[in-house]
Amino acid sequence: MNIEVVLVNAFTVNSKGGNPAGVVLNSDSLSEKQKLLIAQEVGYSETAFVSHGEEADFHVSFFTTTGEVDFCGHATLATFATLYQKGVITPGSYTQKTKAGLLAVNVEENGQVIMQQTLPKYLGTFDYATISPFIGIDAIQLATTQLPIEVVSTGLSDVIVPVPTGMLEQLQIDERGLSDFCQKHQLVGIHAFELSLEHDDITASCRNFAPLYGIPEESATGSACGALACYLTKHIYRSTHNHFRFEQGRVMNCTSHITATIEQQDQLITQQVLVGGAASVIGVKTIDLTI
Repeated sequence: MNIEVVLVNAFTVNSKGGNPAGVVLNSDSLSEKQKLLIAQEVGYSETAFVSHGEEADFHVSFFTTTGEVDFCGHATLATFATLYQKGVITPGSYTQKTKAGLLAVNVEENGQVIMQQTLPKYLGTFDYATISPFIGIDAIQLATTQLPIEVVSTGLSDVIVPVPTGMLEQLQIDERGLSDFCQKHQLVGIHAFELSLEHDDITASCRNFAPLYGIPEESATGSACGALACYLTKHIYRSTHNHFRFEQGRVMNCTSHITATIEQQDQLITQQVLVGGAASVIGVKTIDLTI
């Protein structure tokens, strides 16, 4: 059985950069084992599998090279951009059922995809000394941000780590130590950021590390940027409607832009968490699935 995988760069900037994802349409008949084998053959951080269902317009599952995850932002973007570019859907609003819940996705006339994420869960904090060895930045330096290191989930649990401006590119990741730490605390990885002081249109630059899931570093992470937007709304920007633009992947020479909109009421994010961007199909890979 031959399986066609559409290869897509998500969160691109003028059709360049972004984070690659695989998209498999009409995957209803595939088993979880087959999906994992396909994801491993594709070799990207995530591959999305689209099937039909009664509870939503589409059921979407996400696999890394090591196993299934509840949600993936850039693979969601890749999925709906593919459906749009192939003429399966037209501009409008749709729903996807994921393991993170039933989520809305809007496709705009220009092909931009805006996805709903789950409302944030703030799952605790870690002190600077605990996280410092995993990223190679001294705890005293981390403390100069005067911002907490906090676990936030808008679908996946990420450790949001503020670093002093100018130090983001200096991170040195202890992949084994970080993997063990994330496994122990049921976390996906670290999403480190520095506030942007040079570009008015960029809120923060980010780097994302999830070695537990076979991802040494990722060039665009929609789920973690949604969590970061909630974190910034909670700790810095306290207006009822916040719009953010994040840059990620610069160190990997694969710059990506992720937009996020947060709507809150009574100082609580009880309205919407929306993350969006552009995507470009870059090719197709055919996989001979023998089992």
